[in-house]
Amino acid sequence: MTPGIDVPDRRGRTGLDQAGRDLTGNPRVKVRDVRLLSSDWYVLRTTTFDYQHADGHWSVQQRETYDRGNGATVLLYDSARRTVLLTRQFRFPAYVNGHPDGMLLETAAGLLDDEAPEAAIRREAAEETGHVVGEVEHVFTVYMSPGSVTERLHFYAAPYNAATRTGRGGGVAEEGEDIEVVELDFDHALDLVRTGEIADAKTVMLLQWAALDGPFARR
Repeated sequence: MTPGIDVPDRRGRTGLDQAGRDLTGNPRVKVRDVRLLSSDWYVLRTTTFDYQHADGHWSVQQRETYDRGNGATVLLYDSARRTVLLTRQFRFPAYVNGHPDGMLLETAAGLLDDEAPEAAIRREAAEETGHVVGEVEHVFTVYMSPGSVTERLHFYAAPYNAATRTGRGGGVAEEGEDIEVVELDFDHALDLVRTGEIADAKTVMLLQWAALDGPFARR
């Protein structure tokens, strides 16, 4: 009996080897087999499939996919003061891959955990920054690393000010989060993108959106 397939894994999941077997949207792709490699917390699979190339011939291909669920992120901004509210936290994958100390400046973000994206990002904003935001604007939804990671990330923006702050933020201590809230002048934040001091993709994307089409765009 295999956890995650025949019996529940540590998160109570079964049938994790069935993902993708019923896909019919692309007639040039025929899934042969799905093998579960790991379901310790997120899910790693190897899928074998037949693929029809543009010239008509078929080949057998294999891909690993990492399924961590879908997520949401939000840029909190104060257009009157020209500031944005970010977080700083330790990211081991960045640290082990060359970031000097692993401490990344980021927009508030988190996984959906079966919530609707807007509800999830309101929760994450409150937990991480201490601000309870009102209306949020959906900016776009994208695949962040489609070569190997299944995640779709929903991007939002929302105004903040002194009145929206209801707590200290910092994340959920019981989940091991240790998050610093960082307020930056918007133009300084863009400078940090240029220098590479802001190196998180979702944050760069939202800051550039804010400059081009969002609250700090030149009208």
